[in-house]
Amino acid sequence: MELEIVQEPTAEDRAAILAPLVAYNRQHAPSAETQMVAILIRNDAGEAIGGLWGKILMDWLFIELLAVPDSLRGQGTGSKLVAAAEKLAIERGCVGSWLDTFAFQARPFYERLGYTVFGDIADHPRGSARYFLSKRFEAS
Repeated sequence: MELEIVQEPTAEDRAAILAPLVAYNRQHAPSAETQMVAILIRNDAGEAIGGLWGKILMDWLFIELLAVPDSLRGQGTGSKLVAAAEKLAIERGCVGSWLDTFAFQARPFYERLGYTVFGDIADHPRGSARYFLSKRFEAS
């Protein structure tokens, strides 16, 4: 056995690491089929200027990116994006949603939408923190 630190990892390197993990997970977990989620904000010219990017995996929605242009902040746009993603996730059978955010970003915003912190990393980045939040959807 030999260990190699790869200075410039490739997609093939990632695939080699991922393959045994996927094989193991198939034996012990529900389907790992990923459904991508994208909800775009478009300007009057039809150009995408922000939005929400995420994925549904193993019955949960993961919100990876949420970006609202400065000109639209404070008008409910972010809340509408999250609500639309949650509605889609519920329609696809998800039990909840989770995300991460930094202390200098949007933790209070997500907490107002019903998300609660389930973990954090202090000093990530140094002098700040990273928070992990989740929200379970109510049974319909």
